[in-house]
Amino acid sequence: MSDDRWTDIFPATCLPLNDDYSINEGELRRYVRWLAGFDEIRGLVCNGHTGEITSLSPAERRRVTEVIASEVAGEALVISGVSAEGTLEAIEHAQAAQDAGADGILLMPPHNWLRFGMKPETPVRFFQRVAEAIDIGIVIHLYPAATKAFYPAETVIEMARIPNVKALKTGTRHMALYERDCRLFRRRAPDLSLLTCHDESLLSSMYVGVDGALIGFAGCIPELICEAWRAVKAEDFARTRDLQDRIFPMAEAIYGIGQPSGEAHARMNEALHQRGVFSTPLMREPVLPLDEAEKAQVRAALREALVAPVARRPPQPA
Repeated sequence: MSDDRWTDIFPATCLPLNDDYSINEGELRRYVRWLAGFDEIRGLVCNGHTGEITSLSPAERRRVTEVIASEVAGEALVISGVSAEGTLEAIEHAQAAQDAGADGILLMPPHNWLRFGMKPETPVRFFQRVAEAIDIGIVIHLYPAATKAFYPAETVIEMARIPNVKALKTGTRHMALYERDCRLFRRRAPDLSLLTCHDESLLSSMYVGVDGALIGFAGCIPELICEAWRAVKAEDFARTRDLQDRIFPMAEAIYGIGQPSGEAHARMNEALHQRGVFSTPLMREPVLPLDEAEKAQVRAALREALVAPVARRPPQPA
């Protein structure tokens, strides 16, 4: 790797809210300070789907980035999600993230591509235009292979030639294609950091041979995810099996046997609430609160995971 800052674990952070659905900045500071204290956590990713990007205004996205950057700057990279339907809007949001103190952006595909698809050259041009407008790094957000917004391997390799493209959030979710493409990226884009985002099959996706993980799970049970990553790097297969026995109940409680979704993110907020990190598990509508059965499933999974409640600390001065 040409820049090892873009390796290891990158939690996709959740977002604590007040009872009136405004951002709870004090809890956000305590939360990211807790995460940044783990040695394997190299960066924090805010304004992703886990962090409610679709329910936040541009001003709120910028403020979330400012708060996190002011709290952990110099200790962890701060990456802010950028989701926009047009290139000019994406540039505006990327520049706002840079001005707010971000070290990089997680650039998502315009969601109209999910419905209508795109010409093969369109995504590369999109990334080039955004990259030319900022001086910070870019993480490619690769959507699942089953969607029309998926970037084939050749497209990713072209994107990787853009100087400030640093990493790939590898969300293929087709294991045979995922392994083939990871091997191809190693040969033809060797400086591109490969970060799995397969929360629901995490250990399997790590052993394919990646540089780390960019996952919501790391913002929920960071001690287990960091320990699992240490075991993978040490090629301690027996230890990863033991850890998977603790991680899997959480995966089942949060994701079922499917992929991340708004409801999965609500269950992650519930886990953070039950651990004492968030004072409320609220998410903004249209995501609805969990019912009692879902809360009980999260509670049972936390017991099986053997993770302790997190001591609440007063926020540090900004």
